[in-house]
Amino acid sequence: MIVEYLLRLFLVVPLIGGLAWGSLWLWKRLQLGLPVKPESNRPVRVIDAVTLGTNGKLLVVEFNGDTILLGVSRNGISRLASNLHNEMHA
Repeated sequence: MIVEYLLRLFLVVPLIGGLAWGSLWLWKRLQLGLPVKPESNRPVRVIDAVTLGTNGKLLVVEFNGDTILLGVSRNGISRLASNLHNEMHA
């Protein structure tokens, strides 16, 4: 009886731990930070987001007709370039 209990314990605990780890990994991979409804009338719209490792992201944001490249890290947000739309199509 104790052997059956230990066998179940050694099978179920790693399974639950693996499911927890896998769900957290999947949540991190799918978390883009993009708005749910891009067609809404918000003044700021995230056009694209690129993850840079675990500490930062690059965001292309449209605000008031301007396209802005932002660097986002744990230390804050920095504007890297602006009016990208004009520069990309010139």
